[in-house]
Amino acid sequence: MAIKITMPRLSDTMTEGTVATWLKKVGDKVSEGDILAEIETDKATMEFESFNEGTLLYIGIPEGETAPVDSLLAIIGKEGEDISSLISGDSAAAPVAAEVKKEEVLAVAAPTNSALPKGVVVVTMPRLSDTMTEGTVATWLKKVGDKVSEGDILAEIETDKATMEFESFNEGTLLYVGIEEGNTAPVDSLLAIIGPAGTDISGIAENYKTGGAPQAAPAVTEEKAVASTEKTAEPIVQEPSTDGQRILASPLAKKIASDKGIQLTQVKGSGENGRIVKSDIENFTPAAAAPQAVAAPAKTEVAAAPKVFVPAGEVFTEEIKNSQMRKIIAKRLAESLFTAPHYNLVIEVTMDDAMKSRATINSVPDTKVSFNDMVIKACALALKKHPKINSQWKEDAIIINHHVNIGVAVAVEDGLVVPVLKFTDAMSLSQIGASVRDLAGRAKNKKLGPQEMEGSTFTVSNLGMFGITEFNSIINQPNSAILSVGAIVEKPVVKNGQIVVGNTMMLSLACDHRTIDGATGAQFLQTLKQYIENPVTMLA
Repeated sequence: MAIKITMPRLSDTMTEGTVATWLKKVGDKVSEGDILAEIETDKATMEFESFNEGTLLYIGIPEGETAPVDSLLAIIGKEGEDISSLISGDSAAAPVAAEVKKEEVLAVAAPTNSALPKGVVVVTMPRLSDTMTEGTVATWLKKVGDKVSEGDILAEIETDKATMEFESFNEGTLLYVGIEEGNTAPVDSLLAIIGPAGTDISGIAENYKTGGAPQAAPAVTEEKAVASTEKTAEPIVQEPSTDGQRILASPLAKKIASDKGIQLTQVKGSGENGRIVKSDIENFTPAAAAPQAVAAPAKTEVAAAPKVFVPAGEVFTEEIKNSQMRKIIAKRLAESLFTAPHYNLVIEVTMDDAMKSRATINSVPDTKVSFNDMVIKACALALKKHPKINSQWKEDAIIINHHVNIGVAVAVEDGLVVPVLKFTDAMSLSQIGASVRDLAGRAKNKKLGPQEMEGSTFTVSNLGMFGITEFNSIINQPNSAILSVGAIVEKPVVKNGQIVVGNTMMLSLACDHRTIDGATGAQFLQTLKQYIENPVTMLA
């Protein structure tokens, strides 16, 4: 079904926007997270991301033209879908809508001016990802009474995908905090109030809580997900870095950097507040990164939490509040297990030559490759030969992905995240190793952006480092398969009719039977086995 995209409100004072550039044209495929257009607001020119996928069927505002917020910007749907009713309905309603819009603005502006003292702004819980319905305030970086400038980080907010920084689009003094650290609230709940120091805002907070001012507040303070995501979606350690600090990057800059394989930690931003923009990526040269790479994050010792004392013979329970991540893991994995008919194929791989090859590779200075990196590379090459494994199920079709984006499952304190290596088949073993270490490290420090966990076509989960020899995983939908990697075990094996000591590893492939038949999965594992047992073939 076609979806109407309207002109977003990208700042708290924006009433209209100008389309500076369209980055997609009618007929182009659009994926969730793609940049549709650059939109000029009253404050800046900002990229506008798509929260939907499909084909761009219609453009309502050509480049260079200005239109009010909520005007028809574009329509996304299935290729060939009839959208004439949507277009004619919108154009017929346009004159009426314009008048209603003016009346609404006047109607809303009047109570806003009377209800809110001059300079006071209500900030609501932002929608920082396309699936976010509520957020948890992990940390307040400002406290009541602190001065706030435009671009300052107000708080770290935990969504269903990551912990992200939330910037202020306003300046003044933080007068009120509506959601305490550790508390969860729905999107658009009262998060904070900013205004001139000493302003009495007690009535504002109470009215908002009791429902007296929710209608007026969004007109003044609505923080659209696009703006929030652009400002905060790429949390990266700053240089010189200290744990917890981040560099901001625009979505377009992140997309170009991902396509070019550039690590954003190496790029110096030229935008406001050090924000990395498109030109910084296009002008980036690896040599420029050398001085920045010297500084290493300072490590601080954190005292371990004391263990709870449990008296002998007494019943004792502890309740741990579910984090947003734990809730979404429970929801997604339950959906996957109960909607996709899983089956598992297991194969044993001889690792003797792989171990020799890894030792040789790691003898090269400044090179570090793990067995998991070798498995990921082998998977990428095997997927190119067996594209049906690299697929996803839809009710009316099976999507075959001819690009290879491998998700790598990483265990973190609150659960599990799956950062994605884009175009893995084009990466060398050393590039895979460096990327996995970078992504895993930032995942454990909650510094991954949502776009770094999206777009996987296949997933690898490895528990070998914990001594687990064999296990079965739940498919990470919309993928059709996930590979479970066990530990390398030294044991007696039969070679040329003789019992000798060898090293083997178990691989288990969980498949969605809707897209992958047993023979197809078995052929993929045979190819994977050949690559891993003879690493030199990965160079062919």
